[in-house]
Amino acid sequence: MTGTFVRVALDHPLPTLFDYHWNAPEPAGPGMLVSVPFGKRDVVGLVCEVAAHSEVPADRLRAVNAVCTACPPLSSEWLALAAFAADYYQRGLGEVALPALPQALRDAARWPRLLAPEERYSLTPQGRAALPDALPARATALRNLAEALAAADFLLAADARALHPKAIATLAAWQAEGWVALDLVDAAAALPATTSGAAEPQTLPTLTGEQSAAVEAIRDARGFAPFLLHGVTGSGKTEVYLRALAAILAADATAQALVLVPEINLTPQFEAAFRARFAALADTAIVTLHSGLAEGERARNWFAAHACRARIVLGTRLAVLASLPRLAVIVVDEEHDPAYKQQEGLRYSARDLAIYRAKQLGLPVVLGSATPSLESWWQAEQGRYRRLTLSRRAVADAVLPTVRLIDLEDERRRGRASMEGLSGPLIAALKTRLERGEQSLVFLNRRGYAPQLACDACGWVAGCPRCSAYVVLHKPERALRCHHCGWESRIPRSCPDCGNVDIAPLGRGTQRVEETLASAVPGARVLRIDADSTRRKGSAEALFSDVHAGEVDILVGTQMIAKGHDFQRVSLVGVLNADTALFSHDFRASERLFAQLMQVSGRAGRAGLPGEVLVQTRYPRHALYHALGRHDYVGFANSTLAERRDAHLPPFVYQALLRAEGRTLEAALAFLQQAAAELAGIPAAERVTVYDAVPLTIVKVMHVHRAQLLIESASRAALQATLRAWQPLLRGLKGVLRWSLEVDPLDI
Repeated sequence: MTGTFVRVALDHPLPTLFDYHWNAPEPAGPGMLVSVPFGKRDVVGLVCEVAAHSEVPADRLRAVNAVCTACPPLSSEWLALAAFAADYYQRGLGEVALPALPQALRDAARWPRLLAPEERYSLTPQGRAALPDALPARATALRNLAEALAAADFLLAADARALHPKAIATLAAWQAEGWVALDLVDAAAALPATTSGAAEPQTLPTLTGEQSAAVEAIRDARGFAPFLLHGVTGSGKTEVYLRALAAILAADATAQALVLVPEINLTPQFEAAFRARFAALADTAIVTLHSGLAEGERARNWFAAHACRARIVLGTRLAVLASLPRLAVIVVDEEHDPAYKQQEGLRYSARDLAIYRAKQLGLPVVLGSATPSLESWWQAEQGRYRRLTLSRRAVADAVLPTVRLIDLEDERRRGRASMEGLSGPLIAALKTRLERGEQSLVFLNRRGYAPQLACDACGWVAGCPRCSAYVVLHKPERALRCHHCGWESRIPRSCPDCGNVDIAPLGRGTQRVEETLASAVPGARVLRIDADSTRRKGSAEALFSDVHAGEVDILVGTQMIAKGHDFQRVSLVGVLNADTALFSHDFRASERLFAQLMQVSGRAGRAGLPGEVLVQTRYPRHALYHALGRHDYVGFANSTLAERRDAHLPPFVYQALLRAEGRTLEAALAFLQQAAAELAGIPAAERVTVYDAVPLTIVKVMHVHRAQLLIESASRAALQATLRAWQPLLRGLKGVLRWSLEVDPLDI
């Protein structure tokens, strides 16, 4: 059949493109978003190819319904990036491309409103003076709406609705009182809110020699240039990013930059630093992209990047797939962080895609970390990445903290008192910092009050009825909660098995440590920051602001507080319960533990105050702790790489993981055994090692049983060829609820 036809990628597991007849008035082109019929419904797809004929019979060929004219076509470079990700991670092109777009573009019903004028509400001077006193004290939602108006230059209608269900009617009433002004702004021309007006010239910090050399190397790079910026904590890596980006953006008035951070709670301080530094550039817009944004805000920011109005895009891992037609440089901060690996759906590594994108476009990419991943370190050792080193802290009188190990076994033998897991030396050090007016940080990577609730009479331990896991005690909420499926129940008054009323918590979480510190260090202002205390939007930013403002004496938290934060008054870091990672079945556990401890240790002594790190351990002679005490990442990395080489582990081999989920464990294991048998007929599999199918550590989640099959090869090409030939065979197997294939797994 001849005519004009398009091959469209859909968000569908089948790795194929679907042919449609093109009858729209606009000329067809790759990168266009279209609405097409698929089965009994209409879906949004992405045009990938345009053809003059189709092999699909005329009676089966359907036509494109509509074209999204509001969105300029995605570039050929972006389509090539999505195609690479789909091929490498063994997914359909549509499964990569469509989820990378804002929800507004994936819903054809919303296309006519994409360029509709935006309603923007702002406080008038009268409203700024009168509104706070006019609201009832208990009207929390109204106060949230008023506070959002006061904190921003304007508030969009969609964002207002997210704060209050009757926001538009309320704003109309406030407008009638003269407290609120309403403006209609052309959405196509509107920029996201940025610092406007002439900015005061900033007094830039004086760079160290190592910082200057790093900035010059990045600034002068031509073509694809991967840099590994290895800087100790507090060495001024962010300043290197700022200076290098400033030089690159100044050299090209249309250039764009992409800056990736591992977690949402790091974006506010990065955004503040970038806005302050680039406020003087009238043509600079800075936008953020992460899952914590309201849907409308994320769409506006994405459009600003796609239309080249945004010069700097700051975001988490999903931002690596943002459309940036004039991209000139990529920065990946804390490149070692496991958060860059997506663990659901398309299991991609944002760091690895950032490197590929830089190679594809021929531009510099900077991977920054105090504790680089061993994969990146090995690439630098082989000369594939250029290593830039910042060996000392940027502040003149700031030095790396002293690390001291507290031997818990020795403390017990000597009969020295401890309090709920806090040793005597740690409590004494916390009291000393309080007397000096300095801040302390206590790190425990386990949230909740206690990881278990148990009965010592019969041995009962509270477990989740839906998962093969214990539930966590959350004392403030008086609840038992499963951190795997979210199941929750009230705390029982007695043991459900034997009736014993003396059931007690086992172990410690951040809530219990917070409670203990309140009594162990009288008078201290204790603040806890973890996933439980930062559930509400903006709560993490508010809590960190309290710490920076000096309103907190002791900060307790999980890995959320361990990296990236510049706490100027923290002089002591206490580490609890680190030993559990020393004997994990995961070969990456020691690497992650060392990175965590190095990162959290780096929060101490950043502004010239003498810093000290106290690590409570029962294994003070362990080599990892000795390397930590010397701040010797290089020695730790080289010795661990030698172990990996001898054991034939990444980065010296390449791995893939097939996971299966079934109604029973036997069904999941049987599927994996059939899958392993199918490899015998694949020629490339001769160079692949296949391990036995085994249950996952947490076997059952939400009544679904899970198992996994690991395959690996010393040849990436052989592994990829095997996976491509294996996929069609796997689709023909039955017996499980679902299965998934992950390339370069981090959690095994």
